Amino acid sequence: MESTAVMAGEWLSQPVTSLKGVGGKVAERLSKIGIEQVQDLLFHLPLRYQDRTRLMPLGALRPGQEVLIEGTIQLSQVKFGRRRSLLCHISDGTGAVVLRFFHFSKAQQEQLAKGRRIRCFAEVRNGPSSLEMVHPEYQLIAAEGIVPVDNELTPVYPTTEGLHQLSLRKLMKQALAILDQDSMPELLPVSSRLHQAADFSLVDALKYVHQPPPDAAVDELLERKHPAQKRLAYEELLAQQLTMKKLRAQTQHHTAPILRGDKQYRQQLLSALPFPLTGAQQSVIDEILQDMAEPHPMQRLVQGDVGSGKTVVAALAAIEAVSAGCQAVMMAPTELLAEQHYRTFANWLTPLGIQVGWCAGKQTASQRKQVLAELESGEIKVAVGTHALFQDEVVFNNLGLVIIDEQHRFGVHQRLALRDKGRDVNSMPHQLVMTATPIPRTLAMTAYADLNVSIIDEMPPGRTPVTTVVVPDNRRQDVIDRVHAACQQQRQVYWVCTLIEESEHLQCQAAEDTATLLQDSLPDLKIGLVHGRMKTVDKDTVMNAFKTGALDMLVATTVIEVGVDVPNASLMVIENAERLGLAQLHQLRGRVGRGQIESHCVLMYHPPLSENGQARLKCLRETNDGFVIAQRDLEIRGPGEVLGTRQTGLPQFRVADLIEDQDLLAVMDRAARAILKDAPEHAEALVNRWFAHKLDFGNV
Repeated sequence: MESTAVMAGEWLSQPVTSLKGVGGKVAERLSKIGIEQVQDLLFHLPLRYQDRTRLMPLGALRPGQEVLIEGTIQLSQVKFGRRRSLLCHISDGTGAVVLRFFHFSKAQQEQLAKGRRIRCFAEVRNGPSSLEMVHPEYQLIAAEGIVPVDNELTPVYPTTEGLHQLSLRKLMKQALAILDQDSMPELLPVSSRLHQAADFSLVDALKYVHQPPPDAAVDELLERKHPAQKRLAYEELLAQQLTMKKLRAQTQHHTAPILRGDKQYRQQLLSALPFPLTGAQQSVIDEILQDMAEPHPMQRLVQGDVGSGKTVVAALAAIEAVSAGCQAVMMAPTELLAEQHYRTFANWLTPLGIQVGWCAGKQTASQRKQVLAELESGEIKVAVGTHALFQDEVVFNNLGLVIIDEQHRFGVHQRLALRDKGRDVNSMPHQLVMTATPIPRTLAMTAYADLNVSIIDEMPPGRTPVTTVVVPDNRRQDVIDRVHAACQQQRQVYWVCTLIEESEHLQCQAAEDTATLLQDSLPDLKIGLVHGRMKTVDKDTVMNAFKTGALDMLVATTVIEVGVDVPNASLMVIENAERLGLAQLHQLRGRVGRGQIESHCVLMYHPPLSENGQARLKCLRETNDGFVIAQRDLEIRGPGEVLGTRQTGLPQFRVADLIEDQDLLAVMDRAARAILKDAPEHAEALVNRWFAHKLDFGNV
């Protein structure tokens, strides 16, 4: 017969319907907040706490406090005004307070009569003539009765519609009742323990955060800095780190083609470029070439700010693969970005005798058929495209390298799906992923722990920092005058119209209207227009006219976030800048400052600005450093928004917070290595405890 401890341990993994009071409807509501197993309840932590462990004298009350009070009703009356309300005046000898009820029954009115003793809990507010509590929780007490106060702080949980706090607390009590060291054993070896939370086992930490004692440091708990909370966050982050290391280790079990190409091809491209590589570009290329020469798949992320030269790095990696006898593929998240990469690669690689193919959703059936045939035959050596490359009908002849641009737009599963395109019996292609959206180091260590990370942290010579100014749109005429002055000095200008409506059609209409108004205001300037609904050939014609200097100003939607390189463009105006995120604004701003001319970016906003809007625009005004901006973006929007949590495969953490717990993230790699070395059997158990039913990487 199984021991009680084992049975209790199994009980924690039972569905919540095994708890008393949980039927189908309640289970459905619990599922909405991520609670499906009994164990999930234990990891559903309080948002805050209420102190019902002591009675507060009425004379000591202050507005804004949430307190437990007790007193005798001196007067109970119904007041008629804009809203009918029941007012109960109570006192305890030290002071008085009014209880106000807008919703009440006749029975309640009779119950709350003069002379009754009452205990209440609510927030204290300023009323018309005295301090008040509005709709407090209350209980009536017998005249001489003594009712004990709570002996622990009361947790307030994140919840959903139809799921009351009282119900959640009752369910938590049931789950906590079976929690002990046997049902949830300690899995962290001493070498992997968190020093400041060493006194807390996992069970102790869970009991503490759900039922803090009266003398608990409430401020620490509310700020998520209490050792018990840190202990839980630490274990969850460690489990996630182990999950990513497991994914990485599984990848390393596969073989990959050893790609040592002819360096003469790389040298030909470098000689044809109008600029030398920076030291940072060269060191990243060296790391990539070293990875590609290994017999197991490269898994490398290259981060580089706008304009740092990632495309050249990708092209050199593709040349290495092709000159070693394999095909390479480069995938981008949008057709516009994929088109630009295709043109760049074709210009660079065609003179070397390398055929570049284009694969996108909008191709005609005959174009697509031809491309698919040339990919399968191996005639196309380098393919560039969008999500269309994922489709089953796309077959490569001998795929050796997969390059993915703007990694944060794709998830782990999509990366694995494209990699499988080159999979034969045991071999897999090398994988290089790139992003121009800098990711704070601690976040990259968590989200991309299955990848090696390289950073291009040096800008090519000749790039000038962009001066950014923020102006309200009621100064539009001043901005137009400034644009005119810049164009008279033979400079070129971008005028960006951001999304005003959800509809792309309306957005493009707004851009067309803006171009017309600007042309009317500045009749001596040559103004072009590009937006997402234009035909590619028309878009290319306008872009090229701007690049060659035939246009003074380009009015565009955010399609130029990844546009042409125009060193003479020294001014950018972004309308409704408050509508865009920091990363996108930084990407747009990167279109100017590409030459040696002093460059400016004008962020025009429509007042009043929200607090977040102010923070974003202030950050851009103060710095051009993409990593500083990324850190600020993380603080404002949170990791899920910055990375696109659902897409990246990054789990929704139940306890940890990637902003608040950055100090823990910094030690995760070391802690994970320690547990894999000292207690490898516990590593799998940790992953199962936290993520078993949350993550699925499939057949890696």
